[in-house]
Amino acid sequence: MEKKHVIVAPSLLAANFLELAKEVDMVNRSEAEWLHLDVMDGRFVPNISFGLPVISQVTRRASKVCDVHLMIEHPEQYAEAFQKAGAHILTVHAEACVHLHRNIQQIKSLGMKAGVALNPHTPVQILENVIRDIDVVLVMSVNPGFGGQTFIPQTLPKLRRLRALINEHQAHALIEVDGGITVDNAAGIVEAGADVLVAGNTVFSASNPEAIIKQLRNV
Repeated sequence: MEKKHVIVAPSLLAANFLELAKEVDMVNRSEAEWLHLDVMDGRFVPNISFGLPVISQVTRRASKVCDVHLMIEHPEQYAEAFQKAGAHILTVHAEACVHLHRNIQQIKSLGMKAGVALNPHTPVQILENVIRDIDVVLVMSVNPGFGGQTFIPQTLPKLRRLRALINEHQAHALIEVDGGITVDNAAGIVEAGADVLVAGNTVFSASNPEAIIKQLRNV
C-alpha cells in the first residue's frame, strides 16, 4: 500500500515572537509544506493573538503555503484584507458563519483556497451541503483559543466520519487537524483520516524542530 502524503503545518502561535524571522526561516528550511497562522479576536475565542500587520510581514518572509485560520466573528469583513496580506488558504469557523456557503464563495472569489473549521462539539454533518465547495476542513482537536492543550480522543471517530462524508460526496477537501498533536499520537490521527497536521508546541519547543517536522511528515 502506498504511503500517505502527510502535510505538516507548524503553528506560528507557539513560536518565539522575539525571533519571528528566524522561526519562519526554520520552517522554510524544513520539510513542512504549510505555515499555520492563528488569528484570534478575543470574542469568538477567549484570547487575542496577532493580526494583519504580523501576517503581512510573515508571508513576505515565508516560502511555504500560508494557512490562515480565522478564529474571529464576522470573518467576511476581513477576507479581502487577509488575501492582500498574503494568505493562500483562509479558514473560517462554521460556528461563526451564519451564511457559510457565501463565506466559502467569497474566499474562493478572492483567489484563495477555502477552509472551514469545526469546534470539538460541532458534528461533521453540518458540512454535508457545502463539502464539495471546501478545499480544507480543519477539525479542532482541542477547544480553540490557546496552545499547549491535550488532544481530545473523540476526534478520531470524528475524523473517520468526515472521511466517509468526503468520499460519499466525491469531494476533494483535505482534512486538517489542529491541537495536541505529538510525535506519539500523529500516526493514529493520520490513520483516522488526517492529511494535514498542525503542530505548535511539539515543533517550536523541540531542541531540533526540523527533525520533529520530518518525523511528523513520515508517520
